[in-house]
Amino acid sequence: MTSISRAGEASRALPATAIGARPPASGRSLRAFSNVDAIVHGRRGRRGRRGRPVPTLVLRLAIHRISFLRPSEKRRLEAAVAGGVELSTLSFSAMERIVGRLVRSRDWHPESLFDLAEADARFLERSGSRYLSLDDPEYPPLLREIHEPPYGLFVRGAPLVATQPSLAIVGTRSATGRGISLASAFGRDAALAGLPVVSGLARGIDAAAHRGAIAAKRLDDGSAPTVAVLPVGVDSVYPRSHRPLASAILERGGSLVSEYPSGEAPMTWRFPERNRVIAGMARATLVVEAPDASGALITAHHALDEGRDVCVVLGNLGGPMNAGADRLASEGAIPLSSLDELLSEWGCSIPRVRGGTERDSREGGDGVSRGCEAAFLAASLRAELGLAGS
Repeated sequence: MTSISRAGEASRALPATAIGARPPASGRSLRAFSNVDAIVHGRRGRRGRRGRPVPTLVLRLAIHRISFLRPSEKRRLEAAVAGGVELSTLSFSAMERIVGRLVRSRDWHPESLFDLAEADARFLERSGSRYLSLDDPEYPPLLREIHEPPYGLFVRGAPLVATQPSLAIVGTRSATGRGISLASAFGRDAALAGLPVVSGLARGIDAAAHRGAIAAKRLDDGSAPTVAVLPVGVDSVYPRSHRPLASAILERGGSLVSEYPSGEAPMTWRFPERNRVIAGMARATLVVEAPDASGALITAHHALDEGRDVCVVLGNLGGPMNAGADRLASEGAIPLSSLDELLSEWGCSIPRVRGGTERDSREGGDGVSRGCEAAFLAASLRAELGLAGS
């Protein structure tokens, strides 16, 4: 399928952002720990806390909490612990040798990581959330393929759909009425066609895409869910005004996803990081409306970097609020007037599912019980956010 020309990359105004860490302080290299790229699978009894066995989940949550390491470096550290290194007594210099670079940050208190990790594990259990490591079957397969996939994902709500391609729908927060209408329509049509809709829960285009997918659920219970990727932990919602929308996503069988553990604030650099996850989860990214400075362009460029399709809405090109999307179109983005055109480009036809009966038989599940579970998770979130009466 045709995608944005690589020749257009040189003209991008929004460069890719370093993920998970600041650059090293020096160009000097360090000898990395041997065999550090191995990924540990499900064993218990690793030494991680002063010689005591640590459950795999708690160990991974502790490593996830090391904010200055890149995801790939966290995997190296996990492999080192699997090889006998004790994390709680690991010196800073030894950690640098394992990850293979000098690290600027000196905020290194490995023993306290386990206190945070145990609190994270309790939150996951209490909220019905899950932690997905890279080797988890639910971890989105397309996201696993990107240059720097998240070390792990926190997921609140329904299991992520790994067997169907997803569509990311993004755009400006300061959307026009036409942009909102188009985003909602594409979100609805994608969900009805069986494409999970991925977006960032932001104001404007993102919220409209989520609401379109939610509307599809009301029309057809067998439609695909919507997934909101957050720049904060799944214990909160950003922006706060979209807490009812987040609850509705869960209630309609969708999910909240984050690379960040509980309690993390929406720092500036987390938005580009979040955008790479949105693009990484999807086979295609559709930019509905975006001015030149829109963060949606970062999402589009992440998609381009990973060799994914980038599309724009043909009927919304032109005008001062869409200069960024216009530029994407001039660089080779696929103009769409309807979702059917994208499906035709992919050479696939995704059957619609009516009433949930076909989906129930495929999954061997009970549509009523899954609906009750989604309602319970939504009610739990509303209570946690102080929205129990809404």
